[in-house]
Amino acid sequence: MSTDSNASSTTNRISSFVFMIVVAVMVLSLVAFGLAAWAYMAENLTSAVFLTITGVIAMTLSVYVLLQTRRTAATTKMAPPKVMTTVECRKCGFKNVRDFQRGDYVYKELEACQKCPEEKTIITAIYKEIKEKEKTYNF
Repeated sequence: MSTDSNASSTTNRISSFVFMIVVAVMVLSLVAFGLAAWAYMAENLTSAVFLTITGVIAMTLSVYVLLQTRRTAATTKMAPPKVMTTVECRKCGFKNVRDFQRGDYVYKELEACQKCPEEKTIITAIYKEIKEKEKTYNF
């Protein structure tokens, strides 16, 4: 399985603690609806109305929290940063920027230079590529 699919499946899941709280509130709202029906049959209308309102509020709140946590988990996907490696020739100064490869470290000697084959290239920098956010102008 690729790392992209692993990242998306973990971000779409919500915490089990939040899920258990939401389920508990849903169960309590169903209990409130049941008690409201029982109070209505016993002709205690004040309690029936109060329990019905409590059930509706609890059910609405639990559904809202469930949907909000799923939306938040889906929008907070973290993409791994792009790491770049700068390879330079000591003799002619030829520079090449490429993607980071496992095993790269600064001052590691690599293959021969493309311009002067008698000199080897070395890694001079390893850095994370930072993308600037687009500027938005609100008028």
